[in-house]
Amino acid sequence: MSDSNLTEIQQRAMGDLFRKVAPVADELGRLFAAQGHELALVGGPVRDLLLGRVGNDLDLTTDARPERVLEIVRDWADSVWTIGIDFGTVGLRKGGWLIEITTYRSEAYDPKSRKPEVMYGETLEADLERRDFAVNAMAVRLPSHEFVDPYGGLADAAAKLLRTPGTPERSFDDDPLRMLRAARFASQLGFRVDEAALAAMTAMAERIEIVSAERIRDELDKLICGRYPREGLRLLVETGLAAHVLPELPKLRLEIDEHHRHKDVYDHTLTVLDQAIAQEEDGKPDRILRWAALMHDIGKPKTRRHEQGGRVSFHHHEVVGAQLTKKRMTELRFPKDVVADVSRLVELHLRFHGYGTGEWTDSAVRRYVRDGSHLLDRLHKLTRADCTTRNKRKAAALSRTYDQLEERIARLAEEEELAKIRPELDGNEIQRVLGIGPGPIVGQAYKFLLELRLDKGMIGKEAATEALREWARADGGVVTT
Repeated sequence: MSDSNLTEIQQRAMGDLFRKVAPVADELGRLFAAQGHELALVGGPVRDLLLGRVGNDLDLTTDARPERVLEIVRDWADSVWTIGIDFGTVGLRKGGWLIEITTYRSEAYDPKSRKPEVMYGETLEADLERRDFAVNAMAVRLPSHEFVDPYGGLADAAAKLLRTPGTPERSFDDDPLRMLRAARFASQLGFRVDEAALAAMTAMAERIEIVSAERIRDELDKLICGRYPREGLRLLVETGLAAHVLPELPKLRLEIDEHHRHKDVYDHTLTVLDQAIAQEEDGKPDRILRWAALMHDIGKPKTRRHEQGGRVSFHHHEVVGAQLTKKRMTELRFPKDVVADVSRLVELHLRFHGYGTGEWTDSAVRRYVRDGSHLLDRLHKLTRADCTTRNKRKAAALSRTYDQLEERIARLAEEEELAKIRPELDGNEIQRVLGIGPGPIVGQAYKFLLELRLDKGMIGKEAATEALREWARADGGVVTT
C-alpha cells in the first residue's frame, strides 16, 4: 500500500485491516496469483475501513470468470454458494469471514427489462468505473496491498460526499437503483449527495420504475434501518423518487394535522420515526417499529374531513392506514409476518387515546394487552413516539397517563398472566357442558368465554360453566344437558 494520498491515520487503519484479514485475504490473493489471476479487495470494505468501520464481510473482485473462481476456491473455502453466479458472484465462507468474489464486470438495464444485463470486464480500473459512487470505487490489490483510487473516492470519503465516478446520468441510466442507493448511503453513512447527482436523481426519478420490487424493497429497508433515516427519506421525497417507490410518504406533506400542532403530517411522521428510534434497545434497529412509525399516519389523506370552525379530522385513519400499509408492503414483497406486524401496529397506534385520560378499567387493560399481543412492547414505544406536541404540559400529562397504563399492565400481568389469557373452559369442556360435538358453536362459545374472561378476569370454572349455560339458553340456541 503505497499511495501518498493516504493520510497517516488512514495508512494506519489500512495496516490494521490487513493485520486482521491477512491470514485470509493474502492467502487468497496468493492463491489467485498462482493461477495467473488478479484479486483485489474492493468497494464497501475499503470505504468502511477508511471510515473506521470494520466488519467480517469481504468483497473481492477478479479477472477470473465465475467458473474459474469456483475451481480456485473449492478446496480452500469451508463452504461455497453460487446463488449470485448469474451476476458473476461466488460466495464463500472461510473461518469467521463471509467473502464474495465478483468477476470484473459492467451491467446495464435494457429500457424494457427489469433485469440488468451483465458483461464481464478485463481490468480493475474499468470495473471500478462502473461502480455506483466514487467512495465505493476504491480497491486494494492482493496480495501486494497496492491502494487503487482512480476516481477520487478517498477525497469524497473525507468530505462525506456521494459522487458518481462518471456522469450521474450515465450511471443512473445504467442502473436506476443507484438513485435509491444514494438515499440509502445518506441514511447509513450521513453522506450528502453532490449537486450533479442530485439533479440527475430528480430528472430521472421515473426511471426507477424499471427496477424490480424486491431490489427496491431491499434498499428501502436498509435505508429505514440506517443511522440517519430522516436524511435518506428526505432525499427520496425531494427528488421525487418517493412518488414512485413509497408514494404514501410525499402525500403526507399535503396534510395539516387535526390539532394544527405541526407544519404538516410528513414532518410529524419523521419526528415520530426519530422518537421511536430513540427508544430502541441495545443499539440495534427495530425494523418493525421503524416501518410502523413511518407508516402510522398514511391513512390521513384518504380520511381527511373539514369540520366546523375550520378544524380538520381524520376519523378511522388508523384502519385505512393499516390497509394501505399492508397493500404497499405486500407490493414491495416484504415477508408476510413483517407485513402483518407493521400493519397491526398502524391499526393499533391510536388505541391508547380511546381510553380517555386514565380511567382504564381492568377489562380495557386486558383487551389492550390481548390486542397488542407479541407487539405490545413495540406498541408502547410507538404510542410514546407519536406524542410530538410542543405543549410541554400536555406532553407530560400524556406521558404520565401512559406510565400509569404500563403500571396497570404490569400489575395485572403479575396477577393474571395476561400474556396467556384464555377462557377458563377449553374446547373439550365446552362440548361436555353443552352436550355437543365439534362444530362452529364451540368456536362461538369459546369467543363468548374469552370476552367474559377479559371483562371480569378469573371467576372460576363453576361460575364460567354457569355463564356458558346462560349464554347457550339465551343466545346460543343450544339445548344444554
